[in-house]
Amino acid sequence: LPCHRTNMKLVVLFCLIALALGHPVAQTDDEVKVVPILRDDRVEFEDGTYSFDFETGNGITRSESGQSEGETLAVNKAGEVSFTFPNGEQYYLKYIADENGFQPESPYLPVAPAFPHPIPQFVIDQIEFAAQEDQNRELSQDRGDYVGY
Repeated sequence: LPCHRTNMKLVVLFCLIALALGHPVAQTDDEVKVVPILRDDRVEFEDGTYSFDFETGNGITRSESGQSEGETLAVNKAGEVSFTFPNGEQYYLKYIADENGFQPESPYLPVAPAFPHPIPQFVIDQIEFAAQEDQNRELSQDRGDYVGY
């Protein structure tokens, strides 16, 4: 089952990338610019191992390689994507997808705050209040409370 989740996450990621790359830029018909494909290398083997690399004339690059592993023949993948934002800043994403899930690395990905972070007093007070309320209420099987059945 984790393999299917990984595969679904990859499908969603690739769809989002394709959507972002294929999004039309507001241009008139006179200004339509064709972006050439500078490189498109693809290799596939019968054992499920593959790799591909492509690069476009406007600086978009994508590389990926994968191979089947384990009894389930799940495909482990590694790759990278890069492109340039309209402001000239370079975007870069490197990823691995294996039995540990999808593991992206990029300075553009959000980072969770360090934990443990301080919990505000009002939150602690609310948790204590809820615990006292639960402790003082009468249990009812009709309401779905566990009453030892």
